[in-house]
Amino acid sequence: METPMVAGAAVAAAAIAGRYGILAWQAFKARPPVARMRRFYEGGFQTAMTRREAALILGVRERVVAEKVKEAHRRVMVANHPDAGGSHYLASKINEAKDILLGKSNNSGSAF
Repeated sequence: METPMVAGAAVAAAAIAGRYGILAWQAFKARPPVARMRRFYEGGFQTAMTRREAALILGVRERVVAEKVKEAHRRVMVANHPDAGGSHYLASKINEAKDILLGKSNNSGSAF
């Protein structure tokens, strides 16, 4: 007589757990998507640009091949070019970052 009662309780518990699992999955799927934005460097420019700061500006690693630096420089300049409404100051900093990473400049500073 106890066996049918235990079996019935087990089936009821499995049904309740299954219903809870389905409701939890539906709630998980219905939640709004979280924006996974890339974190950017939040800070001003240093007086003398370092390789680290130059890499942060262009979005590359400090030790990277010249082709990647040129590609990153082009990508950032397209978004910030003064002829397209960008800032002259930012354009000079982007160019300075490229020069430092390519070894063409000795921390001479920008025109600003």
